Amino acid sequence: MGTTRQRKILMIVLGVFLLLLFLGLAALNAFRLNFLNPNTPREIFLFTSISFLAFLLFLTTLVLLMRNVLRLYADQRSRVLGARLRTRMLWGAILVSLVPVGCMFGFSYLLMNRGVERWFAQPAAHLREESAQVALDLSRYIAANARSEAEEIAGDIATSGADANSPSNMQRAMQSHEVTLLGGFAQVYSGNVVVSRFRTPTGQASLSTWQAQDALLDEDAGASPTIAPFQKRSAGPFDIIVLEAIQSHDEPILTANGVDYILGSAHTASGLLVVAAAPLPEGMTSHIGELDRAGQQYWTFFRMRKQIRGTYMVLLLMITSLALFIISWLALHLSKQVTKPVEALADAMSAIAQGNYDQRVEASATEELGDLVQSFNTMAEDLETSRRLVEQTTIQVFEANVELESRRRELETMLQTIPNGVVMLDVDRRIRVANRAFSEMLDPGGQRAFIGLLIDEVIPSDAMESIDRLLQRSHRMGSASAETEMHAPGGTLNIAITAAILETNNSGVRSATGYVVVLENATELLRAQKQSAWKEVARRVAHEIKNPLTPIALSAEQIRRHIVRLGDLLREREIESPSIATIHRSSEVISSSVDSMRSLVDQFSSLAEFPNARPRPADLNTIVENSLSLFAGRLNRVTVVLSLAAELPLVMADPEAIKRALSNLIDNAAEAMQTSLRREIHIETRRSEQSPGMLELVIADTGPGVTDEMRERLFLPYFSTKQRGTGLGLTIAAKIMADHQGTIRAEGNTPNGARFILELPVASASENGEDTAAAVAGASEASSPEVHTA
Repeated sequence: MGTTRQRKILMIVLGVFLLLLFLGLAALNAFRLNFLNPNTPREIFLFTSISFLAFLLFLTTLVLLMRNVLRLYADQRSRVLGARLRTRMLWGAILVSLVPVGCMFGFSYLLMNRGVERWFAQPAAHLREESAQVALDLSRYIAANARSEAEEIAGDIATSGADANSPSNMQRAMQSHEVTLLGGFAQVYSGNVVVSRFRTPTGQASLSTWQAQDALLDEDAGASPTIAPFQKRSAGPFDIIVLEAIQSHDEPILTANGVDYILGSAHTASGLLVVAAAPLPEGMTSHIGELDRAGQQYWTFFRMRKQIRGTYMVLLLMITSLALFIISWLALHLSKQVTKPVEALADAMSAIAQGNYDQRVEASATEELGDLVQSFNTMAEDLETSRRLVEQTTIQVFEANVELESRRRELETMLQTIPNGVVMLDVDRRIRVANRAFSEMLDPGGQRAFIGLLIDEVIPSDAMESIDRLLQRSHRMGSASAETEMHAPGGTLNIAITAAILETNNSGVRSATGYVVVLENATELLRAQKQSAWKEVARRVAHEIKNPLTPIALSAEQIRRHIVRLGDLLREREIESPSIATIHRSSEVISSSVDSMRSLVDQFSSLAEFPNARPRPADLNTIVENSLSLFAGRLNRVTVVLSLAAELPLVMADPEAIKRALSNLIDNAAEAMQTSLRREIHIETRRSEQSPGMLELVIADTGPGVTDEMRERLFLPYFSTKQRGTGLGLTIAAKIMADHQGTIRAEGNTPNGARFILELPVASASENGEDTAAAVAGASEASSPEVHTA
């Protein structure tokens, strides 16, 4: 027991020492710490010692690895229990790791050599030389600009006729070059005396020159090339240093107040010396110094490249052997911990696989394997029970999911098929669910997505006020209802609104989770009620008016006959009486008025007791053409444009009733266009895009059109915008369409006018079979738009 503990301690110490050594070598070679760079003999000795120690550790790991292999081989020869399993685990671990370790070693070796060659490649030295040449060329370019600027200033001074006694003229000449000096300065000397200056620095100045070096030294000579930074030559008063720089032939650099300048000079015809200074780019000298230091460091590492390659090689070998050693040691250690429990578990699993659930593992195991053995025994006890429970639970969950999915589909189908608009809101009044009727009510084209929008953004403001009140009342009453009008895209709708709150009850505390709002379109119901009321009124009015008309007509007829006989008698006796003619005219007026009243009463009666339509399969195009034949030659300067679709199916219609409705619409259109400059009636037949199984008949005019207020009352009895008529034409047309299970609606025409759209149902196949031949025989071929002028 003590020997095993000592061995563990020894292995831990050895592992920690190897880890520290590895980290030290990594810091030395990878991170290139300055205090570990072997530049002095002492540092070189330390570097060599560490490398030698790493080599010894490499040999130690190889010896330990071979020792483990030989010991395992001896155990296998002695037939020690579990030796074969441990041998397999060891060789398996080594073989599995040998390929990645070998690949890692080869790749690392190639990468190391490639990296060292790249680090010290010739392009790097060439790059440093070119960097120095670029800096030198830049300074020469700036010096040429400075000389050119000095010559231009000298020319301006000569042109102005300035001399040493007129510094103001020279000042103006230099000031005119302020922009082209680019932050530099200018001075004018007469001999050694400054007679004029412009933006010159003050204080001390210094001169620096390039260290002339035209070629790199031989790298084998041990010397490192330099980029030749600036070398300070002299310093002193500003004016003196400027003169010294001008008299120098190596283009020195002037430094004043922390700024580097390159000078250029020129002489005027009068003997004055003009000096112009151009500044070097900011930080140029510091950048050149950094390049020089980088070059020095490069050559330091270049001399050590063989040592670096050797150190990396030793480190790579040590890491490889250490990895193999750790793998083999872990394989042997794990094999001992696994051998006995695994063999017992294998026997027990074989028994359970054969159906013997009474089998238990009695072998002892430590830590995780002990838990595994205990878990295995527990698993064997609960396996059958768990399997039965899982099967039962799976069946129950499947049935519950099927039932939930079925209910969800039923609810969704019910919600989508409800004719009323239903919308569910969250507590923030955002739409969570909206059915098809709600979308068609507010967006017939289906272009908008309502989910996620606020209800205020969807419902028009006139109806939103009522919904707000209902939502507030629902908090008190649970649900609330009201009726209102809403301006929808299809026109003004009369809707019945019901709002209910959705609540949850948690321990007696109620909290709102959302709302349900139901919108019922009561427009057609109200319209039918109004039409029914007007029909009753018309029936009673017709009855009350009709009763006295007959005696009035008979009395007028008797008066007329009596006056005629009396007139004949007076003429025979040659007696003149003007009263006879007056009474005769009065009787005719009474008869004419009675006829007008009877016509009005007949129209009332036709509204109240309109004959029922008898729909049958008919061709819509034929009905349109027959209706237009009634207006032949009767439409005054009105152009009728026909656009009848080809190959339309038959519709269920009473031709005479539809002809009557179409005649009313054409007559209304012609009447509405009396004051229009352009008088056109467009009649079109087509399939309905919004309602499959329906055909549309469109009558459009170019009159003044209809307003929203007119559209609401357009189909009510006795509403008319014409100067003549009773206001029953559109009401009769609406009644005819209702009898045909169709619809009629009014829209605005583009660019002006009104459009009336009639929808009729298509005849079914069985209905078509009875009367198709007769209907097709009288049908006209639909063609491209045809124009008729009446």
